[in-house]
Amino acid sequence: MFRKILLYIALSLTLISVIYFSFIYYIPYSEGVRSGELIKISHKGFIVKTWEGELSQGISGAQIFTFSVMENEDVVIAEMKKWQGKKVTLEFEERYKTFFWWGDTRYFITKVTLEN
Repeated sequence: MFRKILLYIALSLTLISVIYFSFIYYIPYSEGVRSGELIKISHKGFIVKTWEGELSQGISGAQIFTFSVMENEDVVIAEMKKWQGKKVTLEFEERYKTFFWWGDTRYFITKVTLEN
């Protein structure tokens, strides 16, 4: 009887964890676009390295949009390195929460385009 209760508790906790992580990973809170001057892109961290960046949307950096880039977004990272200091448009997804191995912010860049 005790083993059966313990098994149900373990299965319930596992199911709740799977649902929680799936929700955080697959369902974005919002999606959008921001434009400005790409002023920073860096690979930072001590144990877990993440890609972090900043976009200046105002005069003299009055409005800074901080964002993260997922490690698997190789094309986005390469384009940001190439276009650093230029005016770009960033498409992003905002997540409900983030995990430390994803990045420091809840905003994750999915596409970057150079503005003319």
